[in-house]
Amino acid sequence: MQVVRLGAVVLAASFAFTASAQDASQDLKKAGHETKSAAKDTGHAVSKGTEKAYDKTVDGTKKAYDKTAEGTKKTYDKTAEGTKKAYDKTAEGTKKATNETLKGTKKAYDKTAEGTKKTADAVTGK
Repeated sequence: MQVVRLGAVVLAASFAFTASAQDASQDLKKAGHETKSAAKDTGHAVSKGTEKAYDKTVDGTKKAYDKTAEGTKKTYDKTAEGTKKAYDKTAEGTKKATNETLKGTKKAYDKTAEGTKKTADAVTGK
């Protein structure tokens, strides 16, 4: 009976050892699968984050472009407006100067004609 008991104990121990060996093997497989799954999840998260960052960069670049174009148009319009005002003032000043020069020339002509007549009268004795 002791041999039977010993055989039963040895048999039970071998089953326990085999079961624990299988559990360790299964644990390693499970750990490997979980590591693989975690690496995939991390890769997907990084990819998604990179895509979001790219999209935000594109949006920011478009906004900056639009603001720059808007600012450039405003600057162009202000410059054109300022140039027109300067042109109008210059044209007005030129016209005024021309009229003043014309008046001065006519006045000088009249004075010269008057002086010439006085000199001619003085020479002829009138």
